[in-house]
Amino acid sequence: MTRYVLHPDCRVRREEFGLLFYDLKGPKLLFVESGDLLEVDDFEPASASASALAGRSASARRRIEGLVRTLVAKGFLLEQSLR
Repeated sequence: MTRYVLHPDCRVRREEFGLLFYDLKGPKLLFVESGDLLEVDDFEPASASASALAGRSASARRRIEGLVRTLVAKGFLLEQSLR
């Protein structure tokens, strides 16, 4: 299983549309229209990514997985392997 955590140089906050991710080192912002699919707490170091997927429909899980892949590719999230 993989856990996704916020990059140490990034922050996230809840907005009406979903989440706003921003990089403290530069003018890098990403607006994620996630609605209530993701919460800020899902990316805290102690949280496992599975919490965001628990109890979700298959379509919601696919959407969350796609959002997470985008956030990793853009450098806002880091992958951590759980052993």
